Amino acid sequence: MFRKILIANRGEIAVTVIRACREMGIRSVAVYSEADREALHVLLADESICIGPADAGQSYLNRQAILSAALMSGAEAIHPGFGFLSENVSFARMCEACHISFIGPSSEAMALLGDKAMARASARAAGMPVIPGSQDILDGVEDASKAAEEIGYPVMIKAASGGGGRGMRIARTAAELERAYLAARAEARAAFGDDRVYMERFILNPRHVEIQLLGDSQGNVVHLNERDCSIQRRNQKLLEEAPSPAVSPALRKKMGQAAVDLARSVNYVGVGTIEFLLDEDKHFYFMEMNTRIQVEHPVTEAITGTNLVQEQIKAAAGLALSLKQSQLQPRGHAMECRINAEDPRADFRPAPGRIEQLLLPGGPGVRVDTALYPGYEIPPYYDSMLAKVIVSAATRIEAIQRMRRALTEFVISGVPTTLDLQLAILRDPDFIAGNCDIGYMNRKWPQLQAEMEANEEVRVHAG
Repeated sequence: MFRKILIANRGEIAVTVIRACREMGIRSVAVYSEADREALHVLLADESICIGPADAGQSYLNRQAILSAALMSGAEAIHPGFGFLSENVSFARMCEACHISFIGPSSEAMALLGDKAMARASARAAGMPVIPGSQDILDGVEDASKAAEEIGYPVMIKAASGGGGRGMRIARTAAELERAYLAARAEARAAFGDDRVYMERFILNPRHVEIQLLGDSQGNVVHLNERDCSIQRRNQKLLEEAPSPAVSPALRKKMGQAAVDLARSVNYVGVGTIEFLLDEDKHFYFMEMNTRIQVEHPVTEAITGTNLVQEQIKAAAGLALSLKQSQLQPRGHAMECRINAEDPRADFRPAPGRIEQLLLPGGPGVRVDTALYPGYEIPPYYDSMLAKVIVSAATRIEAIQRMRRALTEFVISGVPTTLDLQLAILRDPDFIAGNCDIGYMNRKWPQLQAEMEANEEVRVHAG
């Protein structure tokens, strides 16, 4: 097992990895930008090293600085978290060249599956249904226009690297294509340091259902069931749950086996997630694979009783899986609400600022992953997520009720947040009935806005 791990990330995922390391008896090294000098992950780690200025391109995306920090600290492995360099093939290769373990799949497996365009080819080769799209990376606007004419509008232009909804734009007509193409490339370059994009046909209002995978270096691969991530805004997930209300045991088995087969075909090691679109007729289509831990991994932990970050570390250290597929049947229901420093009433404008008051919810079946503390100054340079509230209960309706209770207890002042929006979703009859797809937010926005006003009053009274 590793003795020391460097965490090449920030925020709540860095805190989560530090805690996993401490429980395993592993020393942790935090890296931070100048803007994060007082961040919680810096305060909690056993060691910390500044790697550059606030701009992510000069700090959290600075591969040379991160590797230098790892070598200087004596870290044997690097955990990339999610976002930033977590799916950067060249960074994984640099780690391998420096004899530092990258806590993730091999660079070869990442190149095949972490690169979205190549993953589509691998999925097709494995016999998995794939959304119609371009065969290769798009080489300029003219190439994109030609591909769109062959595929048929509307189309989705997507970043080849990374995830989290970044670098994705819809073009519904030829007139929208150039702007969408250029915007997707620019966002992908800023988020992942890689501006390559490809194209898929845009499927109207499917469900977004993903399968969690875990593999080891001995060739064992298991799936940990599915998560439903259909509640999204502009390709950014807002609320996730497991299991999906739309997936039957037979469909779960079929999707899970397809995901396992694809991972085995490339000798996949570590955690990973295969994302599918599920249409109204319950046909599923491969969309992409995330070769990293995901923001929503806690809902899978809740229904399977696992610690995915610790399992990820064990796999990277060469240990065999201790989990069998038969042990991983879903138990109960779990939900996660992402709480962002955004103002839903002002087109979700990011709202950095100082946390004045903070009271986190608790009680049975409630977990909060966050890097916040009273007096913390939220920097304006990074993702706006403040916290994840995760609840688990015996049934879906009990999980909804528990999440409502938890969110009414959550007190945070100093910046606007998405708390009231999440409560509005949890009170919506269609959500309660499980009638959700990726078009939910567009359809429901007027009703949700009205409900948000009432929720603010409820939370203030409860707090």
